[in-house]
Amino acid sequence: MSIRVAVQTEPFHLEEAIEALRAQRTEIGALVTFTGYVRDFNERPDVEALVLEHYPGMTEGVLLHLAQEAQARFELTGVHVIHRVGRLTPGDPIVLVITASAHRQQAFDACAWLMDLLKTRAPFWKKEQTATGDYWVSARSTDTDAAQRWEGVCPTSPL
Repeated sequence: MSIRVAVQTEPFHLEEAIEALRAQRTEIGALVTFTGYVRDFNERPDVEALVLEHYPGMTEGVLLHLAQEAQARFELTGVHVIHRVGRLTPGDPIVLVITASAHRQQAFDACAWLMDLLKTRAPFWKKEQTATGDYWVSARSTDTDAAQRWEGVCPTSPL
């Protein structure tokens, strides 16, 4: 089992992250990735940058807990979560989640579960910088709804 979480300012590289998870491993039957990017619109249509802040130590602890929970819940053989902080501009990659398992459905479900829970549990604060001024991004009810859909849901059995 491989769990890796990182909070960093520098960009990540998808291929390197995948290789780090897969190296010398033959029990992996499925690997799913999600990469999130900064958009040029959100609450306002003219986003020039997104500034992400976090509480060092606490943020990594929450990410590690979520990765461990995903591993147990979905019988994963590997989980890597990388989240960037600092000032990012539209088009920059912001988050990478990689899940690996013996079977595809667990990897798909775990990746979706992790993203849904990251949006509601991970302690990040986002400020958008726009041509018309800066503002803190509010929590969205759609993110809360997405996370709540997993309550009481057991992972799919392998085929």
